[in-house]
Amino acid sequence: MLDRLLASAVPEVASAAVAVVAVDGEPVAVAAEGELVRYADTAQTLASERPPVAADSVFDLASLTKLFTTVVTMSLVETGSLALDEPVATWLPSYYGDRPSITPRHLLTHTAGLPPGRRPDGVAPEARWDFVLSAKAIGPPGVSHVYSDVGMITLGRVCEIASGTSLDELVRRVVAGPLGLADTGYRPEASSLARIAATEYKPERGGVVRGEVHDETAHALGGVAGHAGLFSTAADLVRFAEILRTGGAGVLSAESVAEMTRDHQVTGVPFRQALGFRIGDPAITGPLADAHGHSGFTGTSLVVDVERGLTVVVLTNNVHPLRGRAGIRDLRNGVAAFGRSLL
Repeated sequence: MLDRLLASAVPEVASAAVAVVAVDGEPVAVAAEGELVRYADTAQTLASERPPVAADSVFDLASLTKLFTTVVTMSLVETGSLALDEPVATWLPSYYGDRPSITPRHLLTHTAGLPPGRRPDGVAPEARWDFVLSAKAIGPPGVSHVYSDVGMITLGRVCEIASGTSLDELVRRVVAGPLGLADTGYRPEASSLARIAATEYKPERGGVVRGEVHDETAHALGGVAGHAGLFSTAADLVRFAEILRTGGAGVLSAESVAEMTRDHQVTGVPFRQALGFRIGDPAITGPLADAHGHSGFTGTSLVVDVERGLTVVVLTNNVHPLRGRAGIRDLRNGVAAFGRSLL
């Protein structure tokens, strides 16, 4: 059944798709369909080499990166390196000194009043971080929900300053290392290119993007940012989900997980907003109305239903060779519904 779900979406929704359904942390259904690279351009000319996808193929996670940034943040809260309700100005005084009421909690719940994005197009490389971090607020903090890459980029930088460690190293040290996520990280090595799914055709970057972050802002910032940039496999994401399912998995305390996953009573969105995670997001959870998760622009999603012990991972390259391809919401919800049917 899972194979058929993916086959029905390939190649119309994405050229490559991998899905895993796990119960109590153990995969019970795994499927992989399609080709890691199918097209050479936006005219959908078939590529000369079209390697098949496999269960261990690597995908650009896009905004699933935000969940790793969230876990890193909670880990630093546990060590006392930062506090959720301390002003962001503590770590970024030159950018947030004039707005002392904005806190990491606001950034994690997308209620900081920051704009959705700020791409540093045409900005010199050495000025790009300054350009993004200096984005002006579009509203007061704590009032409304505005999904903001700028907020999560800012939070990643806060984590770096608070810890004295780069974000890629923090992810490796706090999350990937302890959980044994061998295929999860920023800026993949050239040796892993053969396993990576292609994303969008971008002539300004030499053609079809593969092995580099798809997100334009993350790419402009060097490939490591709090909102996007991580690559991973479905199996690694199942292990990452154990942080939620088991109440910490040795990475966080149960108390931190409880705070991270509770409903923060944010209004104006069709889901419940936790810290970083969403609860019952209708774009990804299907019938799992109380499941936590997130989606990624490239065509990825992670859903964790703690009460049912169910984890659902969908990885695709929905943006290959161009963005805006229909059907990814139906695929995500269909796989979630399939997972629910196994219980």
